[in-house]
Amino acid sequence: MPYSASAPPQSPVPRARPRWWTELTLLVLVYAAYSLGRLLARGDLSTAVDHGLAILRVEKALFLNAEHPLNRLFTSTPALGIPADFAYASLHYLVTPAVLVWLFRRRPARYRAARTWLMLSTVLGLAGFTLLPTCPPRLLEAGYGFVDTMAQYSGYGWWGDEASAPRGLGGMTNQYAAMPSLHVGWALWCGVLLWRHNRNPLVKWVGVGYPLFITVVVMGTANHYFLDAVAGAAVMGVGALLTRPALRAAERVRGAARARSERPPEPSAMSPAGSPSVPSVPASSRTPPRKDPIVSGGCETSAGERFPGQRTRSSTSGTTPGTTSADDTPATAR
Repeated sequence: MPYSASAPPQSPVPRARPRWWTELTLLVLVYAAYSLGRLLARGDLSTAVDHGLAILRVEKALFLNAEHPLNRLFTSTPALGIPADFAYASLHYLVTPAVLVWLFRRRPARYRAARTWLMLSTVLGLAGFTLLPTCPPRLLEAGYGFVDTMAQYSGYGWWGDEASAPRGLGGMTNQYAAMPSLHVGWALWCGVLLWRHNRNPLVKWVGVGYPLFITVVVMGTANHYFLDAVAGAAVMGVGALLTRPALRAAERVRGAARARSERPPEPSAMSPAGSPSVPSVPASSRTPPRKDPIVSGGCETSAGERFPGQRTRSSTSGTTPGTTSADDTPATAR
């Protein structure tokens, strides 16, 4: 998947390891929002039934309706049907968090990308529930040949006849959120991560088999159509493609926040050239400029007069050898 082909976008400032309490809070909030949105996305019953029948017709036309033989097998064989019901009701909520915790503790460099992939795909699945409410096979009329194994074997588990919700809490779930199947989608997410990031060969093959097993379970228990499973895999694929751009956008937001927090002092404290301004000094306290001392000490000489002991300057230009400069004339003759 593109999300993990390489390490997440690197930041100029090293990022600290995610804090478990912030991650737990984030995941709880996202799942609560997802559950609430799933409840609010309940569509019209007749519309959901029409969508379910349309999917079933397409599958029959393409010879993809594996739900019927699997459902008959599970309803006629309690040794298969009861474990399948337990798997449907529990693994979705146990394996996915377990893989998240494993990534957080053992593969922290991959955690953010994996968590973002899961969250984006879940949001896309919620959009599917809203736009395409679908009646699962188990809620169709009996004439269509499906049996609700969750209701048939409810005496063995904690669930009632309303999906995998505990008895008495069926009203807290949306039974017409069948397209896409996030049971299959989340299982595929777990399988990809276990295959790519676990070094144990046995665990890698568990990662391969887990989404296939969940696909068989959701069809055999009549909770999903085969095309629901295909749509769940497609949603995870789109989420994987969006993960890298989402990480880059989040990195830009963090960079902008850092730049805002590290902003230099206000321009009013800076000179036009960008350097700190120097405070002005009152004119009364300024030191007057120092003047060079007069060499003659204030005495003036007349033209051609020398100071006592001043040597005569030998002519280097303007005179010829053997002549005497005007300065060689004795003072008494001037």
